[in-house]
Amino acid sequence: MVAALALALPGTAAAQDNYPSRDITLVLPFGPGGIADITARLVADGLGKKLGRQIVIMNQPGAGGATAARAVLNAEADGYTLALFSNGTAISVPLFKKLPFDPVNEFVPVSSLAYFDFIFAAKGDGKFKTLQDVLAAAKEKPGALNIGTINVGSSQNLAAELFKSAAGVDFTIVPYKATPDLQVALLGGEVDVIIDSQTALNAALQQNQAVAIASSGTVRSKLLPDVPTAVEQGVNGFDVTSWNAIFAPKGTPDEAVKVLNGALVEVLSDPAIQKRFADLGVEARSSTPEEIGKRLTDDIGKWGAVIEKAGIPKQ
Repeated sequence: MVAALALALPGTAAAQDNYPSRDITLVLPFGPGGIADITARLVADGLGKKLGRQIVIMNQPGAGGATAARAVLNAEADGYTLALFSNGTAISVPLFKKLPFDPVNEFVPVSSLAYFDFIFAAKGDGKFKTLQDVLAAAKEKPGALNIGTINVGSSQNLAAELFKSAAGVDFTIVPYKATPDLQVALLGGEVDVIIDSQTALNAALQQNQAVAIASSGTVRSKLLPDVPTAVEQGVNGFDVTSWNAIFAPKGTPDEAVKVLNGALVEVLSDPAIQKRFADLGVEARSSTPEEIGKRLTDDIGKWGAVIEKAGIPKQ
């Protein structure tokens, strides 16, 4: 028995050293065609070439990311089935009464893939040229200003709630079902300002239908260096940067995580990949597992506090 075990151990080590020995599946909590899907496919292509294996994208939208997460947890924790998490994953934890998966304790982080700020945009030919103009209007007539976002509980919607608190002003947050509805509302004068991603607003900004008056990170976006942050314009404590990242089910071999992380660092530093991401309004950026793991836990706490203060009912 001892001899048989001794013979088995080298084989196991060799199998781990040869990771990956087959194709890998990356499960997305979003449908096809969106920014997360497009960037994930770009990464999958580069990662597949780097590892010599195909990275298969599986779209499993629904239930606050639970459908995708459960699909990953139902697979073997061997490094061959991975999950895409995002800022939305962090929001889902405090937003849902009972989330049927635990992103912190049932998964291990691998690396971030992308980061992007949100943009405060006003009508191109409107009266608001800076965020200071917006703040002045909100202070002059509390509650009268309308700021549009997509649906309640979205990153954009919670960014508006955090902005209200950080700026110490009162305005009305008007949620819409989707970005096209939001932009129509801005151009039609239903709302004064909207908050959305650069990706979603690119066309309107390029056609001067909308003007970017602030970005949501603590430092200016590399993609919009001429747009000042909200912090620069006097809103201290306001920091909203969305992200997506790869996580693996808990129990995944350390060697698999190490191989994946190393390959992703190389893929995401490729100038061609960085340009493709930038064209989409997203910054390609890898991380250590520890860095993105901390970002997830920090954002769960941050958005939980925003949700509680705003009185948003749990779903």
